[in-house]
Amino acid sequence: MTDELDRIKQKVERTNKHSAFTFLVFLVISTAAWFLVKLSEDYVTQTTFRVLIEEVPAEKWVSSDEQSVKMSLNIDGFHTLRYKMIREPNRFVTIPLSEVPYRLESNNTYSFSSQYVAEKVAERLGITASDITMNDAKVYFTMDALKSKVVPVVLQSNIATARQYDIYGLPMLDPSSVTIFGPQEVIDSIKLVRTELLSRDNVNQSFSATLPLDLLDGQIHSNTKEVKVEVQVEKYTEMDVEVPIKVADSLKVRFFPETMSVKCLVAMRDYASITPENFTVAVDRQQLKAMQPLLDVRLASWPPTVQILSTRPDKVEYLIVQ
Repeated sequence: MTDELDRIKQKVERTNKHSAFTFLVFLVISTAAWFLVKLSEDYVTQTTFRVLIEEVPAEKWVSSDEQSVKMSLNIDGFHTLRYKMIREPNRFVTIPLSEVPYRLESNNTYSFSSQYVAEKVAERLGITASDITMNDAKVYFTMDALKSKVVPVVLQSNIATARQYDIYGLPMLDPSSVTIFGPQEVIDSIKLVRTELLSRDNVNQSFSATLPLDLLDGQIHSNTKEVKVEVQVEKYTEMDVEVPIKVADSLKVRFFPETMSVKCLVAMRDYASITPENFTVAVDRQQLKAMQPLLDVRLASWPPTVQILSTRPDKVEYLIVQ
């Protein structure tokens, strides 16, 4: 009798579990169907999107590059849900002025059609622009003319050459100067524009690179955003040159020693063409005028591609020849 009752209880429990499971399945299905029906319906949602204005002409400055525009979204529940998932700080679109026709309204106030904003919002939400009704027909913004100035470009570099190699001459920049635009107080304080850092290691041949300009985090603008850099690299070798010590006037002076010994590095390509005539030695004329027994001498000029390692002597004796 007891076994029979246990079997009946187990059968009832299985029946109840099956019924509960069946109920839950139908509940889930009906809930999903209800959601699908609701999501397929159209809803009107009032919203605000921020508009970021970009690609402003270099000679212009937008005093407020961010606008807020209001609109109505007439979209189904699926797209409404997608819109709701965009956090408010991320509800913005960008409008490049290079792609949008804009017109002068008065003084420094400009405008463009708000339909361009609708197209950007529609693209982001995966809907059509006809699903969006803009509250205003135009978006207005203020744009002022900037002051301009031509400044030289200065290369920032950290170039390490391989052993026996070095940079030949000065790196060439193209362009070597640019026109910058900005507020008067900023432009007046700027004397040059630097490139971003050019870094190379173990260089043993000439090379070129394109470098962006450092425009001070947007404080200034320029139509030129980058420059081309040409760097010549040559193999160098040591060379000793005996440079005559002279004074260029009618006074006849004999120096002891008569030459300055110059130890330098020269590019292999220039080795055969380097002569003492490419160097000049300067004598301290005030000491000579004061008839001091020893005169200071220094190397006054040398070819720009030559690197001076050492010179001697730094003082000489002399004799004035009558």
